[in-house]
Formats: sequence, C-alpha cells, structure tokens
Amino acid sequence: MTEQETKQLLQELLHKQKKGELKVKDRLAIPAQEMPQQDPAVRRGNVSEVALGYTEEQARLEAMRCLQCRNTPCVEGCPVRIRIRDFVGAVAQGDYARALEIIKENSLLPAVCGRVCPQEVQCQEKCTVGLSLKDVSKAVSIGRLERFVADLAGAGSLPSETPAVAPATGRKVAIIGSGPGGIVAAADTRRAGHEVTVFEAFHKPGGVMLYGIPEFRLPKAIVRQELETLQKMGVRIVTNFIVGRTRTIEQLMKEDSFDAVYIGVGAGLPSFMNIEGESLVGVYSANEYLTRANLMKAYDFGNGADTPIARSGRVAVVGGGNVAMDSARTALRLGAEKVYLIYRRTEAEMPARVEEVHHAREEGVEFHLLQNPKRILGDAAGNVTGVECLRYELGEPDASGRRRPVAIPGSEFQIEVDTVIIAIGNLANPLIRQTTPGLEFDKRGNIVVDERCRTSMSGVFAGGDIVLGAATVILAMGQGRIAAAAMNEYLAQRPK
Repeated sequence: MTEQETKQLLQELLHKQKKGELKVKDRLAIPAQEMPQQDPAVRRGNVSEVALGYTEEQARLEAMRCLQCRNTPCVEGCPVRIRIRDFVGAVAQGDYARALEIIKENSLLPAVCGRVCPQEVQCQEKCTVGLSLKDVSKAVSIGRLERFVADLAGAGSLPSETPAVAPATGRKVAIIGSGPGGIVAAADTRRAGHEVTVFEAFHKPGGVMLYGIPEFRLPKAIVRQELETLQKMGVRIVTNFIVGRTRTIEQLMKEDSFDAVYIGVGAGLPSFMNIEGESLVGVYSANEYLTRANLMKAYDFGNGADTPIARSGRVAVVGGGNVAMDSARTALRLGAEKVYLIYRRTEAEMPARVEEVHHAREEGVEFHLLQNPKRILGDAAGNVTGVECLRYELGEPDASGRRRPVAIPGSEFQIEVDTVIIAIGNLANPLIRQTTPGLEFDKRGNIVVDERCRTSMSGVFAGGDIVLGAATVILAMGQGRIAAAAMNEYLAQRPK
C-alpha cells in the first residue's frame, strides 16, 4: 500500500468505528502492514538497522486488525504476560502513552523485545487473526507495534517515567550478568526497595543484547537507554567483574553481605564440531566473531576500531539458527565477497526466525542445505583454504521433533573459503560450577532450579540460558521476573 492509500483506509475505518459499524469481517479484511526496511543492496554495505519501523498510520491500521478477543490467547504465548489486547487497542485509538504504560507493567525492554523476540512462535502464533486467516504471518504484528510505541518513547515523543522504587529494605541483592534476565531481575528487586548491584564480566553491560545481536538488528543505543533506566532507579552496575574469578558467589554472600543472588550469566561456551581443521587460522566460533564485530566494533574499519579481525573473501557459516544468520549477515557487512550458510537439514527445519532467513537471502547469503562439513581444509601455513562437506538426506524425526539428517556415503565435495564460522549452539561456561560447591547442575552443565527459579543453595536463584540452555531474550526475561518475585518473597520472610 502507498502512503496515501494507508492514510485513506485508516480514515475510512475510523469513520466506520465512530459509527459503530466496524465488524470482525472488516478487521480481517485489513491488509497486514509490511515493515518498511532498507533496500537489500544498500543495507549489506552498512550496519544501520534494517527494519525502519511503522509510520503512525501503519501502526494504527495494524492495531485495528486486532479482534480484541475476550479470552486473549496471545497473552498465553507471552513469557512475561503483557496485556497485549489492551496495549494494541490503545495503539488503535492513538493513545500511545497508555499503550506504553500497559507494556511497561510487565516489560522493561519493549524496544528490544519488539525487535528480536520470536513473536511468530509465541504471542502471534496464538493470535486469532492469524488462525482465522490460516497463516501465522498474517497474525497481528504484536512485536512491531510494541517497537513502534517503545521507539516513540525513546525519541522523547512520549513520557517515559522511571519506575517507582519502594522504601529501602536494608537488603542487598547481587545480579550476576547484565543480559535481559539480569536486567529484569534487577529492576523488579530494586522496585521492592532492595539495594541492587549488577556484576558484568565484559567492559560494557548489556550481555547478549550488546555482544551477540548485531547493530543492524538491535541498535546499541537502545540497549544503553534501557540500562540507563536501571541506573536512574538506583541500581549499581559493576563491569569487568568475573564472578568465580574476581569474587565467588560464596564471597559475595558471606564477605560482601549480599542477602540474595541471581545468576543470569547465559551460556557463553561455544560448541564446536570436533572435526579435522577446527584449529586452523580463520576458524571462529560465532560467539567470538559476533563479539569482535559488535561489542568491539570490528565493522568500523579505518575509523578508530582496533579490534583484530581478518578481512574475509569467502566465508562459510555452519548452522541454521538466528546466531548463524547474524554471523552470515555480519560477514557480508565486513566485506566478504561470498557468504555460504551450510545447514544439514532443510530450510523448513531451521530454528532461525523466518524474517531473519528472508533478510539473509535478500542480502545475498547463499544457502547450502542438506550439507555439513566433514573437515576444514588448510594450507602449509595453517590458514583455512576450504571445507569438505557431505550431502545429507532426512530420516526419521529425532528428539527435537525434526527429521534427523543422515549423511550420504561418498557424497563429499569441497567449497573454497578462507573463513569458517561455527554457529551450532553454546554450552554453559563451567566457571560458576567449578567455584560454587553446593550448587546443583544437570548433566549438560546447566543450573538446576525449581518452578520459582530457586537453586539448591539458599538465597541463590538463576534463570535464562544458564538454566534453559540457548533460549531467547523474552524467555530469559520471563525467568528473571519469576526469580525476582521469589527473591522478594524470600527476603521479606527472612529475619533481619
């Protein structure tokens, strides 16, 4: 739809609504609003955000598609239980301040979640509009509306008040990790009046939102704004502090007098394939590659960024998740001539968001599906020269429910590359485990918690990837919220 067509349709629908004539069939007939975005040929040469956000008219039209269901099935799909129907209804009415107020009842990170959360398998998957139209891609774009409202606040167009803090309780809470779960846990415990300190291992806070998600998907200025809100609430943030090395959890509690601890350190230990050639120069874990490019601004060649990262000509990215897509798209922006995404299943089994797969294809990433590296090839100097791959076919479903990839014997072939990025997942860093006797872990190295995110140690709580394995921003936030409620209850009941 053109801008003029959008404005005209909105006026017609508002007129119908005013007269009480806007019916369900009218709402279902409103076209889903496409998100404006940078041209693929242009954006692959910059790190500016790809999606440009709705106009006001687009946002209101999209919000008017909502049927305002009484049973709010979308809320069932939201890990932090935002009152979606009500905030979307407020957007439809043009009351953006009210919409933001509703969102912030449950989410401190709307600008982040509106951009990176997989709404299509959460709130939007359960949307009645999408179910009625038999297409989840035609569900109400809840995430984009959340982003629209949050961006108005970020630009200063809406009042955005610092959350109120209860009178001081005299209790001290340590939050280990400044990712999404840690931010929520810090905010909710600070709201209760506790003295809260966030400990971050890196030199800048923000966790995976800062080092893992590229600028073109999540501008770092947005993360900084969210962290500034925490600091305005009185939360103290300490960087370059590695819990387990700088101080142990036991020291924080016994020597530094913290009454409760939340562990939200993520899953930062990269997985490798254990194949020949993984130690060659030019092989990166996705964690390392993205951290260099994002947190350390390696993309800014020649403009003051001293981060060492090789200029690649041909890059192979192994994996099919969001991290693989981020790595492939980052490689393009770092100047690679060719980027191949190698994945051992088909596109239908890819865990990456459909939107990210679409954007990667648009930008020129070449997909090599039903293939997987057998070994990485190198020259006499130890530099990567290529990958030898096997072709695969799909067999019976495995434990994940996806059909298991089966190698085809004798199908080896080679691809010439000078860089290989392994993006097949992460494991829990063993440091906390090694330095915290009494804390229970499962066989994968993740912390064991109950339904309230309580660990085996009194006063110690945990959530996010260190509990769930590799998860999402919104799931980590959900656990941060659960843990904070349990911490507040624990501290209220504990004798002073």
